[in-house]
Amino acid sequence: MRISYLAIVVVAALAAPAVAEDVSVVGTYDVKYDEMSNNCTNVGMTLARGSLRIYLRSDKSGGTSSLIVDIERIPEMFGIPTKNGAINAKSKLGPTSIQGLDGTFRIGGRVSGGDGMLQLVFVAEYQAKGKPLCTQSWNVTGLRQAIKPDQKIEPKK
Repeated sequence: MRISYLAIVVVAALAAPAVAEDVSVVGTYDVKYDEMSNNCTNVGMTLARGSLRIYLRSDKSGGTSSLIVDIERIPEMFGIPTKNGAINAKSKLGPTSIQGLDGTFRIGGRVSGGDGMLQLVFVAEYQAKGKPLCTQSWNVTGLRQAIKPDQKIEPKK
């Protein structure tokens, strides 16, 4: 009985334990925003280039950490840190920088290990008087800025 080489490779790949790549996502990134969709009329944001910060914050007891994504003029987005470079964070519903609109913001994607390349999707969902109004989304790409050895990424004061 012969077993094909392809069958052996497939079985070996399935049997091998998954190895999580330990990637730190913490840092400040120079990013570019490419709008994917926008069904907003006369409202919404225009994003082109900017800075995006990702940092961790421990709870008061020193236990669980939160992953925080900070984009200028956008409420902070909170998620759970992972070890494989994945990012998934969301803001609470609240006022936006657009007069009379509330919104929720979410971001998801990953940072690749060696080069610190960030690839995310950013979504803004707006509400007016408690009713859904419109949605915008962007592809976000960028590179982590170099960090000096004694520099720490801290939350804004």
